[in-house]
Amino acid sequence: MYNNMGTQPGANVPQQPFNSQPSPFGNAFYGAGSGLIRSGLGAYGEKIIGSSSEYVQSNIDRYFADPQYYFQVNDDYVRNKLKVVLFPFLHRGHWTRITEPVGGRLSYKPPIYDINAPDLYIPLMAFVTYVVLAGLVLGMRGRFSPEAVNWLFMKGLVGWFLQVVLLKLSLHSLSNGEAPLLDVVAYAGYSFTGICLAVLGRLLWSYSYYFLVPWTCLCMGIFLVKTMRRVLYAEVRSYDSRRHHYLLLLIALAQFPLFIWLGNISLNWLF
Repeated sequence: MYNNMGTQPGANVPQQPFNSQPSPFGNAFYGAGSGLIRSGLGAYGEKIIGSSSEYVQSNIDRYFADPQYYFQVNDDYVRNKLKVVLFPFLHRGHWTRITEPVGGRLSYKPPIYDINAPDLYIPLMAFVTYVVLAGLVLGMRGRFSPEAVNWLFMKGLVGWFLQVVLLKLSLHSLSNGEAPLLDVVAYAGYSFTGICLAVLGRLLWSYSYYFLVPWTCLCMGIFLVKTMRRVLYAEVRSYDSRRHHYLLLLIALAQFPLFIWLGNISLNWLF
C-alpha cells in the first residue's frame, strides 16, 4: 500500500503563524511625520487663536475702552468741566484731546490730565441728582412715592439712551465714523447737568425754569457741536461739509425737545 502524503479531504492543516518583523525605518518616518504634522497644526492653531484674540481685544478697546479711564477725575477737573459744559462759549482753549504714546501707539490722556476728555463721573452724578431733584418736585406737589421715583429713573434712562442713539447715528451716517461707545455715552450724559440746573431753578423760583431751559439747551447744543466736530468727527473717514453742518445743526436742535421733555417733571411719558 502506498502512503498518501497529500491532503485528505476534510483534514485540518495547521497554518504556520506569519511573524512580520517591524521596520525601524518605517517607525522612524512615521514618528517624524506625525511630529511635524502636530507641530505644524499647533503653530497654525496658535497663530489663529493669537490673531483672533488680538482682533477681539482691539475691537473691545476701540468700541468700549477701559471703564476705569472714565473715572480718573479730581476736583479741579470736575469744576472746570462743568464750566465748559454750562458755559461753552467762555472756553478759550482748544477742543481736541491730548494724546500720548503708550505701548508703541498713541492713546488719549485720562480726564484728570485733559479737560476735553470724556468722563462718566459727572454724567452719573448728574443723572442721580436729576432723579433726586425730580423727586423733590413731586414731593412739593404731594405726589411723591417710590413708584414715582422709579418712573422718573426710567424716564431719565430713556432720555439718555435717545441722546446716545442720536450721536451714534450721526457718526454712522458720516461714512461709518466710529468712536468708543463709552465716549458717546459720556458726551450724551452731560445733558443732565443742564437739566439739573433747570429743575433746581424750578424749586427755588418757578419762573426761572422758563429762562434756564432755553439757556441750558443752547449751551448743551454748543458744547456738543464743538465736541462732535473736533473730537468725534476725527474718526470719520471722509468729509462732506454740507452734510456735516446739517448733522451738527440737527444735534443742536434736538436738545430743545429732549430738555423740555426731561425737565417736565410728571408721571406721563409725554408732558
